[in-house]
Amino acid sequence: MFDLGWTELMVVGIVALIVVGPKDLPVLFRNVGRFVGKAKGMAREFSRAMNDAADEAGVKDMAQGLKAATNPVGSAMDGVKEAAQDMAKSIDPTKFDPDSETGKLAAERAADAKKIQEATARAASDRQAREAEEAAAAAEAAQPGAGEPDQDKETKS
Repeated sequence: MFDLGWTELMVVGIVALIVVGPKDLPVLFRNVGRFVGKAKGMAREFSRAMNDAADEAGVKDMAQGLKAATNPVGSAMDGVKEAAQDMAKSIDPTKFDPDSETGKLAAERAADAKKIQEATARAASDRQAREAEEAAAAAEAAQPGAGEPDQDKETKS
């Protein structure tokens, strides 16, 4: 908070020892500790009140909307993933007699839902890998001279 190092704290302690005296120093430190504790508690309560006010005002919903607007492909993939999970949850092949037509259809739908989930997960991981490769390529391109041999090393050998 104040960004004090050990040397600054030692200087403050020595000055406090000289000014206050060794007899009253523990009382001073106890009072300072209580004050700091009360200040931290007040700051924590203020922060909590601000977060509650932001929640009531819908700031988190707005932030999620902005995030979805800035990354429409990711939010669309999340929507597809949620829909596939909902579909998988709604289809329970154990509810039906496995020998009946309904049971066979339910089992088939459950298998299809599993395939959809696997395909969605594979597409998401492929997308993340592609984005990571693009980010690495952009970072490499942003660094001038990256990947080029050091000319000082070549001239020394």
